[in-house]
Amino acid sequence: MFQLKWVWKNLEGCRKRYIFALFSTAALSMMALVNSFLTAQIMDTVFTPVQKGGSVTPEMWSHLVLLVSVLIGFTLFRTSFGYLSVITYETCSQKLLFRLRRELYANMQAQDSAFFSKNRTGDLMTRLTGDLDMVRHTVCYVVRMLIDCVVLFLTTSITFLCVDWQFALSMLAVTPIIFLLTKRFSKCVHPLYVDLRERLSRLNTAAQENIAGNRVVKAFAREDYEIQQFDQKNQDYKKANLKASLLWLKFAPYIDGFSQSLSIAVLLVGGSFLIMGRISVGTFALFNSLCWTLTNPMRTLGMHINDLQRFFASASKIIELYYARSTIVSRSDAAKKEERVQGAVRFEHVDLKLNGVEVLKDINLDIKPGETIAIMGPTGSGKTSLVNLIPRFSDVSAGKICIDDVPVGLYDLKKLRGSIGIATQDVFLFSDSVDGNIAYGDPNMPEADVQRFAKMACVDFAEKLPEGFDTVIGERGTGLSGGQKQRIALARALAVKPSILILDDTTSAVDMETEKYIQEQLAALDFDCTKIIVAQRISTTKRADRIVILDKGRIADVGTHEELIARPGYYREVYELQNGVTREGGVA
Repeated sequence: MFQLKWVWKNLEGCRKRYIFALFSTAALSMMALVNSFLTAQIMDTVFTPVQKGGSVTPEMWSHLVLLVSVLIGFTLFRTSFGYLSVITYETCSQKLLFRLRRELYANMQAQDSAFFSKNRTGDLMTRLTGDLDMVRHTVCYVVRMLIDCVVLFLTTSITFLCVDWQFALSMLAVTPIIFLLTKRFSKCVHPLYVDLRERLSRLNTAAQENIAGNRVVKAFAREDYEIQQFDQKNQDYKKANLKASLLWLKFAPYIDGFSQSLSIAVLLVGGSFLIMGRISVGTFALFNSLCWTLTNPMRTLGMHINDLQRFFASASKIIELYYARSTIVSRSDAAKKEERVQGAVRFEHVDLKLNGVEVLKDINLDIKPGETIAIMGPTGSGKTSLVNLIPRFSDVSAGKICIDDVPVGLYDLKKLRGSIGIATQDVFLFSDSVDGNIAYGDPNMPEADVQRFAKMACVDFAEKLPEGFDTVIGERGTGLSGGQKQRIALARALAVKPSILILDDTTSAVDMETEKYIQEQLAALDFDCTKIIVAQRISTTKRADRIVILDKGRIADVGTHEELIARPGYYREVYELQNGVTREGGVA
């Protein structure tokens, strides 16, 4: 029931209206009995005396017209009230849906990198779409139907017991069996819907990954394989869905059979009582016309419980995301520095473990403001992990990192990351214009500044696009080359005029001439900036003030270009390899 309490908590702001809707449903269910009472009254006071040979008096006509008028008026009132009730349910459920989707998305934005590593994109999309819609459906429809079933059954049972308890007991005798069957069904169906929800998540994940990686699929001509893989997951989802549906069909014949037996009880028992003169025609008509208010709730209760179990499965996943909290957050006593960060970065005995694996060990590095530091090392040496610690994409396991002598953990996250410009090795561009992507960090940036930073990053190709800088590029930069995407990402990082610029293999896909131009622009920035460049090209690193060599998560060497090529080690080996120099100093 925790899921229902959570929904109630999030109905804040429209709880009074929802309470009104709940009470209106109960009232409407009780009103369903009034029509049958009026009909029974007409039969007992008008039709029965006439059938017994009595004459039709003006009073009878007046009484008949009055009761029929009341019946028509009451029906119109009940219909209008029912319309108001449904509108209230819809309004509350849509407001809840809007609020939850907004809060879930905002909470998801606050999560750290570890969260997105653990959760599949397709699963998160399922939570924000199908699972939320199941919550809305439950608030708007399932709860209303459950209340309708319960109130109809209880009010009808009480009415029958008050009118003729023996007749009522003969009809209610089978109801305990129906409720036991419904309870058994509810217990069996819950794990099936949990499994069904998981298979839907896998199906959505497979579709999302395939769409995102469609160019790779086509490059390797693996369309048939991907279709086969998707078909398998689709088949699994179909089987799980069918299994859950067939479970209801397994119980439905018994529930329907026992429910329909109530109609037989009315005819047999009620007919016998009527022949014996124990009850009036009006009483028989009352029981007969209200029989559906017992059979319908018992027949449909299982289906509504079916939906309720789907709600519990979906709500559990949403609540998991709703209460997820990032371990990387701004502290309550975070520094509220208004002045610009100078850009001094210091690593003191920094260790980093990710998923229990040691990635960095005892890193000590002091970077002065305005200094250019290059980081090199073999694949897996921890280069990207090292630079990710500066904007707190990850937190250190031991030691500390300071910016301007203040530990990064004491900075407000927005202030910290707003002072850092990052161009990652995995370039991501939004489905927006070239202009919009460059000005992503500052949407109000003047057009002249966009052009200036585009020129620094050599985004000259944008002018040749169909609509220039206003050309909308495809999702993730589809249609652009790797080098073009890297240059837009670099311009985006420069456009925020960062105090610290982190370039993670940003020019690996550009030609040597373009790289030289970019390096010259970076050396002549018109704002103070500390530059930390992860690269494997000697042409990129040789301009740095210092070069840091990482190996197996440790700093293996530090020096200038000239110092490092003068002594044996990783840097000289890479230099010789890239320049075709033999060990003896000749050219290969």
